[in-house]
Amino acid sequence: MKRRDFMISAAGTVAGMALLPRMSFAAEGVIDWYTSSDSNILDFWTNTVKPAFEAANPGVSINLVDAGDGAGINAIAERAIAAKQSGADPQADYFETHDPNQPNGAIDAGIYVNMKEAGLSNYDKVNPLAFDGDYSLPYRGSQVLLAYDSTKLKAADAPKNWDDLVTWIKANPGQFVYNRPDKGGSGGNFVRRAIHQANGLDPAAFTLDNYSEAYANETLGKTWEILKDIAPSLYDNGAYSSGNTQSIQLLSQGVVTMTPVWSDQVLQAISQGVLPEDTGLVQLQDLALAGGFSRAVVLDNGVNRDAALKLADFVLTEEIQSAILTELGGFPGVSWDYVSPELRERFADIVPTSIPTFPGGDWGAAINDGWYRNVAPNVDRNS
Repeated sequence: MKRRDFMISAAGTVAGMALLPRMSFAAEGVIDWYTSSDSNILDFWTNTVKPAFEAANPGVSINLVDAGDGAGINAIAERAIAAKQSGADPQADYFETHDPNQPNGAIDAGIYVNMKEAGLSNYDKVNPLAFDGDYSLPYRGSQVLLAYDSTKLKAADAPKNWDDLVTWIKANPGQFVYNRPDKGGSGGNFVRRAIHQANGLDPAAFTLDNYSEAYANETLGKTWEILKDIAPSLYDNGAYSSGNTQSIQLLSQGVVTMTPVWSDQVLQAISQGVLPEDTGLVQLQDLALAGGFSRAVVLDNGVNRDAALKLADFVLTEEIQSAILTELGGFPGVSWDYVSPELRERFADIVPTSIPTFPGGDWGAAINDGWYRNVAPNVDRNS
């Protein structure tokens, strides 16, 4: 799965394991970099970050590798644990985004750098809202919004809270679609917003550590009733798109009027002409759809550990943080105080003051499995 897919997939495991046989000794000065993010992120690194970093650091280069999905990254991390124990080379230096709590025991095994203690010159610039432990470095953010066809729906009539959204969906049958929660974060976070709605609009009610089967059955059970209620009013009488990209395609083709989207993907789609410039964007005001920050992780036992830390510091510079805004359509990992006044004003509308999040861990599998069993039992989860 991609970063946004929220589920460890069998395909991803295969992708990750497929990387394992290429073992040889890593080249010194060549940072082995892996991502599980979408193609727009890999493009951003290929076209913007890599050339800028290599120009600023002669003799150091970045080997960009698509690990496929979160399972792929986890497989490489497991390799790093084994390498740590045997004193071998993990063949990896940098994860573009990763939860250092994965695989279980990875932090205790000592394979990740403590970023707080790493001495990065730009570390103090990071947005305090973005920190999630000492072993990762938040460097870019994104959030799910609702995108809509402004020729069919006026901005003044766009739903601003969950109840209005449900009312609109039912009043406009076939005009709303979200993707299956295991196929992309825009649909995945739409489902999580329904979970918040069913459980008192309190994101703090869900943590990585408070998962239990009984608690999940209680909290998710109420959610399925909400989603089953709107299902007949969705696109094609209850169909779901296959991912973030297909949702945007259905909107661009005029098949639907509204769909959840990632902020960076939709802004990029607008800038590239995939969607018209007057595409409407709206965020729910009672509680925003979840989002979050992508957090880089540096391998402590990587051959190019020090160069990888230089890279981690580099992505927090104004040059790259500005490019995240202007080229990627994301929002910065640093506090707005470290973004130019021009950009602060220009992009203020897409930068939220709070970002509801939802934990991973066992919750991801429970949500995906529960959704298929209760909301969409006729959908083949392997299709």
